[in-house]
Amino acid sequence: MIPQLPYLAQNPHNNFFLMAGPCAVEGETIVLQIAERIVQITEKLHIPYIFKASYRKANRSKADSFQGIGDEKALKILERVRQEFRIPVVTDIHTAEEASIAAQYVDVLQIPAFLCRQTDLLLAAAATNKAVNIKKGQFLSPEAMRFAAEKVQQAGNNNIILTERGTTFGYTDLVVDFRGIPAMQQLGVPVVLDCTHSLQQPNQTSGVTGGLPALIATIARAGIAVGVDGLFIETHPRPAEAKSDGANMLPLDRLNDLLTQLVRIRAAIQ
Repeated sequence: MIPQLPYLAQNPHNNFFLMAGPCAVEGETIVLQIAERIVQITEKLHIPYIFKASYRKANRSKADSFQGIGDEKALKILERVRQEFRIPVVTDIHTAEEASIAAQYVDVLQIPAFLCRQTDLLLAAAATNKAVNIKKGQFLSPEAMRFAAEKVQQAGNNNIILTERGTTFGYTDLVVDFRGIPAMQQLGVPVVLDCTHSLQQPNQTSGVTGGLPALIATIARAGIAVGVDGLFIETHPRPAEAKSDGANMLPLDRLNDLLTQLVRIRAAIQ
């Protein structure tokens, strides 16, 4: 199952779909560079692709953490990606007021995990008639995501994606319970596995979130084996230099090999 989006209507190879890009919009040049490379890879492998980047980072550990380059500037960069490469784009929103603004520039509105129960935010996203990607709260069971999905559906929008991004395990770690993927698929919507945020190590005493990027391939392979509909992978040419979540991102030069392997696994289990 893939989202009901332009450009993704045809999936003759029956592949998983991919949401991928940098954590945040850092500037036009690097965003276009990343988008171009991922488009090359996904077209070659016949993977339906949605470009991902946050135009603003609202949930930061410290007040001086990078939040963005300016909302309008970042959104216009996302719009350029959408138009230049003719691909759908997803970005986060954090308040109900942001929904109608971001919807002018992107195809999918993403609800952050910490905000997945916020009724006004979900209803505002639904009202735009854009696809709504709801990340499962680190504090929720997969079954409880039914209520988040129902809020969007009851507002008249059935174009919903649910994303597994790990469950809180102690104060500074997350784990993925792969049973949650088929559980959420029972709701009749596409389910995505976030292979990067599920490896975060939040709430570090330094105020900077850590991560375990060496396990991205492990998480991704397991997700494909379980039958997930899509994968979410944040990637950057130089993660150590990224302005946000560098500790969790996959180096861009490793994406081709990983996706090639995942396509083979997908074919083998079908």
